[in-house]
Amino acid sequence: MNSMKNQAKSSNQHRLKSSAKRGNSLPTRRSRRSFSKLDTVGKLPTSAIMLLFIMLELCLMEPNWVLLGILILPSHLHLVKKGEVALFTLPAVESGSIPQDSNSVVQFEVELVSWITVVDVCKDGRIIKKIMEKGKGNDRPGDLDEVLVKYQVALEAGTVVAETPEGGVEFYVNDGHLLPRLPKVIMTMTRGEKAELIVQPQYAFGEKGREAGSGFRSIPPDSMLYINIELVSFKPVINVTGDFTVIKKIFKEGEGAFTANEGANVTVRYTAMLEDGTVFEKRGIDETQPLKFVTDEEQVITGLDRAVATMKKGERAIISIHPDYAFGNVEVKQDLAIVPPGSKVVYDIEMVDFIKEKAPWELNSNEKIKVAERKKEEGNLLFKSGKYQRAAKKYDKAADFVSRDGSLGDDEEKLAKSLRVSCWLNGAACCLKLNDFPGAIKLCTQVLDVEFHNVKALYRRAQAYIETEDFLLADVDIKKALEVDPQNREVKVLKMKLKQLQADSDKKDAKLYESMFAPKTKRLKVEKEEDEVVKMDMGNVGDSAAPSDGLIFDSR
Repeated sequence: MNSMKNQAKSSNQHRLKSSAKRGNSLPTRRSRRSFSKLDTVGKLPTSAIMLLFIMLELCLMEPNWVLLGILILPSHLHLVKKGEVALFTLPAVESGSIPQDSNSVVQFEVELVSWITVVDVCKDGRIIKKIMEKGKGNDRPGDLDEVLVKYQVALEAGTVVAETPEGGVEFYVNDGHLLPRLPKVIMTMTRGEKAELIVQPQYAFGEKGREAGSGFRSIPPDSMLYINIELVSFKPVINVTGDFTVIKKIFKEGEGAFTANEGANVTVRYTAMLEDGTVFEKRGIDETQPLKFVTDEEQVITGLDRAVATMKKGERAIISIHPDYAFGNVEVKQDLAIVPPGSKVVYDIEMVDFIKEKAPWELNSNEKIKVAERKKEEGNLLFKSGKYQRAAKKYDKAADFVSRDGSLGDDEEKLAKSLRVSCWLNGAACCLKLNDFPGAIKLCTQVLDVEFHNVKALYRRAQAYIETEDFLLADVDIKKALEVDPQNREVKVLKMKLKQLQADSDKKDAKLYESMFAPKTKRLKVEKEEDEVVKMDMGNVGDSAAPSDGLIFDSR
């Protein structure tokens, strides 16, 4: 017990059955482990090594159990499997025995009966976990998950100071419970795992201790705690949107490793409620039909759509959805009740079945092109409706289906290239609408890598460069576009806009440099004039900054 209390690193505590004998020949049965030097004992003095072996030989005069890992060969025990009987052979001189001749050896017959895993949870020796019963599977709780835990807390003398009810206690890991470091311990456990913890005072209640109350007895200052703990179960909690506006808590794990995806045909049953429990819709419950829909097609509220795409077949979960991802700030009449404006909603939902949208590699060449064309048209409709974010996703997916992977013939590749270029250009138009100027530059560059003379790509990239104030790069693209199409009206308008912006920028820079070297009174006057110029510029740019619709949308 003392060795475990002072454990400073993660280790395995082995229990072995041993016997030893001296001889001149090696037996042929069982596994053999031979070492020419006793380097595994560590840098102990020879007298200490001899003493260890004398103690061992005295123990072996009777069939006693020996914790051999503490005495010899600790770094080689990982070579022995549970239930294996191994023969370790050492030269008699190095073992500390008196040899009968120069070839004498000492043999240790070792059987690994069992071991207990010991984990240094915080890597500083202040919380040591000894696993008494392994859990099921490899899944461990995350910091958002809800866990059901049983525990008993005792002092070093054995006095129990805290204990959970028979059914355990349920809490969220990141909310904490009992001790500040308990969540860290729980996140190392698997379902059904039982363990013994030794918690140093620094990670318990420290110098102050704890007064009786809240289910605790009084805990003296500087008390070490001994905790028997069991992770009964846990419910995974998923932050679907990444901003905690759509939260999924899994009550029943689904089948297999695959989830639905965007574009999947899904069948679900659910009960939809307000936060106060008022049910406003049921599907697949109480003789109602399950709901069938295609994900990522705006057929249900956004939060439900996003969450369902993460579910496995047979999975049951509670989904909590913020108003921004539900019905917003409008009143909505549903089958069983009215959803007031700004309502948070909750779905108790089960994934009955789904059919995933096929991936590009699952389709033949003709199918890939048809899917790409369909997704591009869907993107066009979304763009015209002002849904630029969703349109951009459609264009991106369409381009993925006809990516250049060597699977298309020459004629098909020509059509695929045209589709890729069209989708990249339309995606760039979406990025400009969304003020994602780096994204627009990237997509236009992809087009120019395959069509260096593409006027639309040069035009849109120049627009993005102007917005990022990379005027020199914008000027280069505009000149290239006019070389290809000297009469292009939109490019000419953009050239005039750039020229004005460059002139304004040069004027401001000149005034800035002048003010840096001017007397203080003159500098104040210049700054005032500069403020007036900026105000005028802001008004002018507001009229000219909007990109021309003539080249923004590519319907090719």
